[in-house]
Amino acid sequence: MKMKIGLAQFNTKLGDVHANLETHLAIIKEARAQEADLLIFPELSLTGYALQDLAVTAALRPHQKDPVFSELLQASQEMDLIIGFVHEDRRHRFYIAAAYLSQGEILHIHNKVYLPTYGMFDEGRFFAWGDSVQAFETRFGRVGMLICEDFWHASLPYLLWLDGADILYFTSASPGRGLNADPRLSSSEWVEHTNRAYAGLFTNFVAHANRVGYEDGLNFWGGSTIFDPDGKLVVRAPDFATDLSVAEIDLDQLNRTRARLPILRDERTNLVQRELERILGNNE
Repeated sequence: MKMKIGLAQFNTKLGDVHANLETHLAIIKEARAQEADLLIFPELSLTGYALQDLAVTAALRPHQKDPVFSELLQASQEMDLIIGFVHEDRRHRFYIAAAYLSQGEILHIHNKVYLPTYGMFDEGRFFAWGDSVQAFETRFGRVGMLICEDFWHASLPYLLWLDGADILYFTSASPGRGLNADPRLSSSEWVEHTNRAYAGLFTNFVAHANRVGYEDGLNFWGGSTIFDPDGKLVVRAPDFATDLSVAEIDLDQLNRTRARLPILRDERTNLVQRELERILGNNE
C-alpha cells in the first residue's frame, strides 16, 4: 500500500489559536489538492512555542464539541491530520501535545514526555510531563508519535517500535543553534542524523515536521524530512521557509527491508527486560 504524507512548516502566531486554525485550514486545502493522505503539522502548531503564561489561555480540551477541534475533525474526514496544541486535561493540567485525527475521530493524543529545561528551554516551568508512550492503529497501519525532545531519548522510539509502530511521526518546534562552515545550522544536522538513524536502526519510516519563523528571539529552521526503512531520504523541505512538502511512501518497503535485515525479528526483548530490572535494582 502506498500513501502520501504532507509536511507543513509555517510560522505560527503566538497565542492566537484562531488565526493559526485559519492557517491550518488553508494548508489542509492545499494538501488536499495534492491528494495527501496524511498531513503533519509541527509542535504547538495551533499556539506557537514560547507561550509561557499564555499556555493556560491557549489550551484546548480536544473533543467533538470544541469549536477548534470540530473544524479540524471535519477536515479529517478526507485526510488524516497530526495537530500540535496545548492539551488541558480534566484536572486542569497542561501538556504540550499532538493529536492524530482521522475520519472525524481523535485516534490518539500524545503528551510530550520530556520537557527540556536547559539552555534556551524552560518548558518544565509551564507544562506537565506526559507519562506514557503507545503505538496505535490507523488506516495506514500501526504508528507512533513523539514531540521534539522525546526523540532525543532513544528509549521512546524503541518502545514504540516494540509496540508495533512501523511509522514514527515526529513533530518539533526546533530553534536553530550552532554554526557550521555551510549555511545549515548544526542543530538541523543533529536532528536529521537522528531521524536517519532511527529509520535505519528500526527499519521504519520516519516522518518529521518542524516549524519555521522567528518567535521571542528564537529562529526555527524548518527542514522537515521523511526517511525510508533503509535510512534513505525521501523528501526534505527547505530551511527557513514556509513550505508544504508532499511525498509518497510505499509501505510494502517494510517487508522488503525487514526480509533483508531482520533486526526486529531478532530483537531480544526478554533480555532487555531482565537487564533493565537488574540496572534499576542496583540503583535503589
